[in-house]
Amino acid sequence: MKTTLLLILFTITFSVNAQQKPQAKIFNGIVVAGYVDNGAYLNFTGPNISWQKGQSKVLLGMLPSLRYKVDQGATVNARIYPALGAGLTYSYQRFVFQVPLYYNPKTASTNGNWQIGCGLGIKL
Repeated sequence: MKTTLLLILFTITFSVNAQQKPQAKIFNGIVVAGYVDNGAYLNFTGPNISWQKGQSKVLLGMLPSLRYKVDQGATVNARIYPALGAGLTYSYQRFVFQVPLYYNPKTASTNGNWQIGCGLGIKL
């Protein structure tokens, strides 16, 4: 919860100091791979709102992804599955850092919860 609040504060601070007004975009040409919930993900930033200042850019938006996770236990699900996350992406020139949030739905053995991750990527 503290991490999420810090991310929101960072976004607000960055947007207040931005040189341009926020822009809404469908796709930015960013590819990110990272770690979340004892597994990996690969995503391409989707619909978002972005703020730019110089060569730095902050995006807040949806993250269509492919997640990879190997289940341990009696019930085994698919290893690779599509997921939609939301989160904050920071890019500087071609380097990208991302903090996504993914929701894991309730199952017979676990309650539903949000998982926070981190990833690195490249801007094409």
